[in-house]
Amino acid sequence: MHSPHDTYVRVRGAREHNLKGVDVDIPRDVLAVFSGVSGSGKSSLAFGTIYAEAQRRYFESVAPYARRLIHQVGAPKVAEISGLPPAVSLQQRRSAPTSRSSVGTVTSVSNSLRMLFSRAGDYPPGAGRLDSDAFSPNTAAGACPECHGLGRVHRTTEESLVPDPSLSVREGAIAAWPGAWQGKNLRDILDALGHDVDRPWRELPAGQREWILFTDEQPVVTVHPVRDADRIQRPYQGTYMSARRYVLKTFSDSRSPALRARAERFLTSAPCPVCGGGRLRPEALAVTFAGRTIAELVALPLTELAGLLGGRGGSQTVRVLTADLTSRLAPVIELGLGYLSLDRATPTLSAGELQRLRLATQLRSGLFGVVYVLDEPSAGLHPADTEALLTVLERLRTAGNSVFVVEHHLDVVRGADWLVDVGPRAGEHGGEVLHSGPVAELAGVAESATARYLFAREPKPVHRLRSPTGWLRIGPVTRHNLRAVTAEFPLGVLTAVTGVSGSGKSTLIGEITEETPGIGRLVSVDQRPIGRTPRSNLATYTGLFDVVRKVFAATGQARDRGYGVGRFSFNVAGGRCETCQGEGFVSVELLFLPSTYAPCPDCGGARYNPETLEVTYRGRNIAEVLDLTVEGAAEFFADIPAAARSLATLLDVGLGYLRLGQPATELSGGEAQRIKLAGELQRGRRGHSLYLLDEPTTGLHPADVEVLMRQLQGLVDAGHSVVVVEHDMTVVAEADWVIDPGPGGGDRGGRIVAAGPPAEVARTGDSVTAPHLSRSLP
Repeated sequence: MHSPHDTYVRVRGAREHNLKGVDVDIPRDVLAVFSGVSGSGKSSLAFGTIYAEAQRRYFESVAPYARRLIHQVGAPKVAEISGLPPAVSLQQRRSAPTSRSSVGTVTSVSNSLRMLFSRAGDYPPGAGRLDSDAFSPNTAAGACPECHGLGRVHRTTEESLVPDPSLSVREGAIAAWPGAWQGKNLRDILDALGHDVDRPWRELPAGQREWILFTDEQPVVTVHPVRDADRIQRPYQGTYMSARRYVLKTFSDSRSPALRARAERFLTSAPCPVCGGGRLRPEALAVTFAGRTIAELVALPLTELAGLLGGRGGSQTVRVLTADLTSRLAPVIELGLGYLSLDRATPTLSAGELQRLRLATQLRSGLFGVVYVLDEPSAGLHPADTEALLTVLERLRTAGNSVFVVEHHLDVVRGADWLVDVGPRAGEHGGEVLHSGPVAELAGVAESATARYLFAREPKPVHRLRSPTGWLRIGPVTRHNLRAVTAEFPLGVLTAVTGVSGSGKSTLIGEITEETPGIGRLVSVDQRPIGRTPRSNLATYTGLFDVVRKVFAATGQARDRGYGVGRFSFNVAGGRCETCQGEGFVSVELLFLPSTYAPCPDCGGARYNPETLEVTYRGRNIAEVLDLTVEGAAEFFADIPAAARSLATLLDVGLGYLRLGQPATELSGGEAQRIKLAGELQRGRRGHSLYLLDEPTTGLHPADVEVLMRQLQGLVDAGHSVVVVEHDMTVVAEADWVIDPGPGGGDRGGRIVAAGPPAEVARTGDSVTAPHLSRSLP
């Protein structure tokens, strides 16, 4: 055993995911970067092994009842880890924060600001001092009673709920209602309540229309469903919910962004007439500091707020409180987020912005002797902001912590004290540590993909510029920080939109819609998850699962037993394991901690019942086929055209390492985006399409960026247009046209600083992007 004061974290025999019995020693109190191609196993080592083990030990120490749960959750597959301090994870969680969570609540600056107003605000003559709760729109004491602290009132109108009054209810007149079973259920209930669901909407009496759309009553009736040919439904008790009630409930309570966005289409929103959008009760909005209300202060960009609060004289209380506030704002501004305001809602932030906010908060926590495990903190950062990120990471290390970072950005890799390079390739061809030591020593590791890019020796190839086939005009746009901006996007070429975080890139391309003249078909390939539960996976999303099920249903064994295609689905009763209902996991709820998934005790994660697993195709059962990687499956199904085509496009976007049954919840945003891109490539549409991609290289190693670029250039060569928002200068250098909003973020950005071919933009004087771009040009 090593001494308790061991200066290394020593991992022995790590077999998590694709790791092949890895042994590695990483010094403590350093900035260590984990690098390697996407899918090589670096996250399995940093998060799946090191962080997971630290968390397991913490659980064991905090709660005796958690022990049997850990037993279920399963410890990471590792022989032993010694010298491991407690760990804090700052992953790019794709959580669904509520609309009430904001920059101010994440950084807890809001609390300090409320305290300042409560103790040191200027009150109107004769007004009593208010508690700090009175300045929060999220408490009963503070929220404006009219809009419940949201600042806007959402209303529904008959026009928005029923766009086509010539339809009957059965034909779907009430567009706001949900689709599928739930919508049919509401129609059946109306029918049972005695309303005529077959008359055109406009012919129904006004009083009836009013009740159907706007009532707050929720009557319960017995519904006798119309019998479908294939199944008999029993009568059931149905509860009515008006269209307005459904829309407002979905908008305020749903955790699904897609459902929320759909509900929002049926709402008209206006600033609250009582608080004017200030979200608070009148008595709180009557209190000012430095001549402004708290509502005005939380709407300011953080840089401006810090300037306003900085160096204020006044009473001891004012000095202490303002100093506390400015010290909380400093790290957020330093990490390039000064363009945000405290009232900016968390769901509108990118994953990278949210992770950096959490990082800034950690800087103040004063912890030492812990391991911080970070997941690509440079995601969404312009090269100009990366230097500040390194400074912050070094500060955490200087405070006596170990900082372990999974990262692809070469500037961050170069800035590390220690480098752990995992590879050599992805999936089953990875999972080994190729190098663990100082960065410079990686140069001698022949099989490292990282070394090739870190110490690039060969000259860059010259990219031949293509000529536009036409132009798209956007604007003038006035939104967020764009002030009457017009932009021209060339068609038939690859366009890169660059600029620092918050300069207005995403806002600008968000203005390109299906309705924009001259587009043809618009394909927006974003990083939203392809599904929110372990039920959706790569195979279900791409349609590959249908092909696989047909193959199994066609085997002799399946035919003899009378198994149809449905038998091989884990989403319906019949073939699936009923203990976990085909999820392969059971959810383990821990008090005060996020719920975790543990493998199902009956099927061990296979998802199917034993009888279904007896059917094999080419020696593998359905669970074993879902466990194949895309690469393995491409060989296995080489002679089945429908499967081979789908698998080939997944290989083309560099996803050969993913398993077919990999739950959507385990995929990163970049992986989800590339799966959608593969789906698009597979369709091979005729005619012109415009592809919009927001930071497609997030989570990609430079070697994988090359693979992705080949696909995007291929789309342009096939006659399409591609627009990418991108911080990776190697990608920008390969574009035909660059649009650079800026020069800064927030109110210091919002105009187009430069537009033209990469070499021209690289020579623009006031562009923050120019110096970084010129380094990437041949």
